[in-house]
Amino acid sequence: MLKINEINSDISQFYKLSLTERQNQLARMFNLDKDDRDLLKNLGYLTKSQIDTMIENVVGSYQLPFGIALNFKINGIDYIIPMVIEEPSVVAAASNAAKIARKHGGFHSDKVESIMISQIQIVGLKNIESSKEKLIKNKEKILKIANEQDPMLYKLGGGAIDIEIRDLNTRKGSMLIVHLHVNVLDAMGANIVNTMAEAISPFIEDISDGKVNIRIVSNLAIKRVVRCQAVFDKDMLGGEEVIEGILNAYEFALADPYRAATHNKGIMNGIIALTLATGNDTRAIEAGAHAYASLTGQYSPLTTFRLDSDGNLLGEIQLPLALGIIGGITNIHPMARLALRILRVKSAEELSQVAAALGLAQNVAALRALAAEGIQKGHMALHSRNIAKIAGVPDNLIEKVANLLVKEKKIRVDYAKEILKRISEGEKL
Repeated sequence: MLKINEINSDISQFYKLSLTERQNQLARMFNLDKDDRDLLKNLGYLTKSQIDTMIENVVGSYQLPFGIALNFKINGIDYIIPMVIEEPSVVAAASNAAKIARKHGGFHSDKVESIMISQIQIVGLKNIESSKEKLIKNKEKILKIANEQDPMLYKLGGGAIDIEIRDLNTRKGSMLIVHLHVNVLDAMGANIVNTMAEAISPFIEDISDGKVNIRIVSNLAIKRVVRCQAVFDKDMLGGEEVIEGILNAYEFALADPYRAATHNKGIMNGIIALTLATGNDTRAIEAGAHAYASLTGQYSPLTTFRLDSDGNLLGEIQLPLALGIIGGITNIHPMARLALRILRVKSAEELSQVAAALGLAQNVAALRALAAEGIQKGHMALHSRNIAKIAGVPDNLIEKVANLLVKEKKIRVDYAKEILKRISEGEKL
């Protein structure tokens, strides 16, 4: 096997090799044993053809647990929500919070538009105001060129619907930014808005007397903001003291970006698990959510909490969610297609409404755990099972060893091995 400093990452024409040839070359480079080679060859539910079209230089498949969150009622409809995530307790926590929300009717999500924004940057302008006037005057022509790129989308009621012009003062001088607003219907929409932006750029450059630099989708999907609300029963949450703890935790996040980052991470545990399960772009959703959380100038929570007139916890979430049910990986990945069948959503709007409800439930569950018992207790109860497995504990003893790890508050591999040894020696534990 080559030493680390002897490995050359400049492998010419690697992308032209077949999947099997890439795997063989990797195996030779790192002297992989049979078990390692078999892992690379195991593509799970994906075919060689499917996986080879997803990304470049594919050498194998990486799988994560696929679970379902239960108890969700959203806008009067029951949902079973697929989630792909590796973190223990997340699915159970979301299901539990959803059950608490059911007592007061579940979650209520507002209508969501499917409008994406593409940005066209114009630099080198001599007269900003004159260029803005010309762009506004030619708005209909710009929209016409954009819609010619996807006649079917336009025919179905979507397509480019408006432009917005912003002027920015930067260290490189003044520039204009044209926002093209596109109704992408049930798609995430990045590909079509990028295509439209490319198509209108020569015309924009010509009439603005400037130079178009970048033209690309914005992942701050401000036109696709979802608002969702739910009432969480005070008694089921654990009483007034727990609710007071949740409200104090919320105020902490509202005042402190260090806490707000972790607060929002808890929200995204649920949303990203659903995003991944349905074959959507997790990086775009994360970027948009965190940018939205910073719009006021300080990074803030994506949820708000207060008491209702009966002393129950009223929670609301608001964030942009550019999700789709057609296009991209959703058409290729068999588990993404299955996830959408389980979810039974009929539109991108409905998927976004479900995602927002899941994020709110996840947040309430995390805050409740923090306020009532500490986040580690429930999390570590599940994590202890993983530790027991890593320690080589047989399946019939996993639960027993895991419980002892939690009881002793020593959730470590070495201690799990010690417990197993004591059991095998006949000690009663």
